[in-house]
Amino acid sequence: MQKNELNLTQKKAEGYVIPIGQVNLVFATTDKGLVGCGAIDVMALDKFSYPAARVKPSQGHSIGTLDDLLAGVVKEANAAAGLLGVQVGMSGREALERL
Repeated sequence: MQKNELNLTQKKAEGYVIPIGQVNLVFATTDKGLVGCGAIDVMALDKFSYPAARVKPSQGHSIGTLDDLLAGVVKEANAAAGLLGVQVGMSGREALERL
């Protein structure tokens, strides 16, 4: 498992890359929520009122690194994330800034 601190405009996030077979589980958390790769079930997290968004790659076939996550495009955001301003179509970095 790889863990890195991500510097955002007004806060920091913790980024994680966990190898699972031939792919990586990639996500980042802030004090309010989470942005992750396609393997993250944001609707399940909404049941706990935990803000979360799932991103798709802006290039390539999958999110494999934290850079991919930040550059990715939000494909789905749960209601809790929406209340904080996270919207489909914004970048992963923009979503983390709002969380």
